Amino acid sequence: MITMDGYKGRQIACLFMTWLSYASTYLLRKPLGVVKADLANVFHLSKTELGFLDTALLLPYAFMQIMLSSLGDKYGPRVALAGCLLGSALSMVSFGYWNSLLIFALLLFLNGTAQSTAWPNCVKTLTNWFSDQQRMTVFGLFGTSSFAGGILGTAMAVQLQSHFMQDMRFIFLIPSVIVGSVGILVFLFLHSPSELGISEASKTVETSKTSSGSTPEQNQLTYSQLWKLKMVPELCWASCCVKLVRYCMYMWLPMYLYQALNYSKYQAGYLSTVFEIGGVLGTAMLGFFVTRFLQGRAIYGVTLALFGSTLFLALFQFTGTWGFAVNAVFMFLAGACNCGVDPYLTGSIPAEIGERENAQAATAGLVNGFGGLGPIVEGPIVGWIADKYGWTGPFYLMVAMSLLGSVTMLKASKIDQSIKKAQFMGSLGSEDA
Repeated sequence: MITMDGYKGRQIACLFMTWLSYASTYLLRKPLGVVKADLANVFHLSKTELGFLDTALLLPYAFMQIMLSSLGDKYGPRVALAGCLLGSALSMVSFGYWNSLLIFALLLFLNGTAQSTAWPNCVKTLTNWFSDQQRMTVFGLFGTSSFAGGILGTAMAVQLQSHFMQDMRFIFLIPSVIVGSVGILVFLFLHSPSELGISEASKTVETSKTSSGSTPEQNQLTYSQLWKLKMVPELCWASCCVKLVRYCMYMWLPMYLYQALNYSKYQAGYLSTVFEIGGVLGTAMLGFFVTRFLQGRAIYGVTLALFGSTLFLALFQFTGTWGFAVNAVFMFLAGACNCGVDPYLTGSIPAEIGERENAQAATAGLVNGFGGLGPIVEGPIVGWIADKYGWTGPFYLMVAMSLLGSVTMLKASKIDQSIKKAQFMGSLGSEDA
């Protein structure tokens, strides 16, 4: 019998392991953005061609997430997440040893496929261990993993690049060893409540019995049925816009700072992490803001944050030549607003929508995977725009997409309000009866 203190200890361990797991995936995503300038020099690649390497990574990440995210609902998130991390490590361990652009693309494709199940299975694990009342805070803390991992991934790649120059072997080998080690830890220690013989912290007894992850789901929703759940289409399109903007910054910001604003490679690499530092603080602060001032209305909070992202991205471009301090301030604010919404937009909100059908991982996977369509087209489109119109063009695209995401979430907010109003009226009617 696990005591209350023991259960809390398990919850803390679960949060730590899922945080570490998802953060580690960025150790094998971010180096590509750091080494782009070197790839361009060594292989004489245009920005458009570099953009297709982004697609090689992000296309399978999006589509396979939609296709494979329900594996966590069937077989348990521990096994699925461990397999994801080990597969990612194996795919990238030899990346720097090759000299073929085609092999680079193939390895990135395998990495994107392996990492596709990371987010939905982290979400599944957390919803099994934490109650509704705890999730806003928990997902706020967990959401920092994306951006802390991105900071660590960029910093590690920059440091290895400065030490080994254009020899890319260790830039990918060392992170691969780390990610593989985390995968082994997940398999050994990240058990679900049902695997330990205790009840899950879900809304109802029925949900806790059917969401164990150790037995196959009897009535899985199809993707067309998931799409028909209220607010899911709006969340998907907003996620697509948000991720397109984010991956523009992830994959091109170091190169932009180096080529357009004349920072050194070393300075550009480290300065680009300010966007993700903003994301770490923005994620935590948005959760506090929603709980304290918006009475838990996460969708409305996400909407406001995306309008802020639109404003600060425009100001970052407008003040680009004003120097380091101004660059850093608006990069930080844009990152806080754009990145801060992620754990709610693709985590706690869709998980809550899908929980009634024991489809937390599938719903979160659909929203996050559909959002990955933005990064798929981001690479070649941004590269082509930058080649044809210079670096100003991509920023117009990012501002427009951020604004579109804001408007889409405004619609979702209105749907959410109408649902809650109908529930309130229904409760009044049942009381009168």
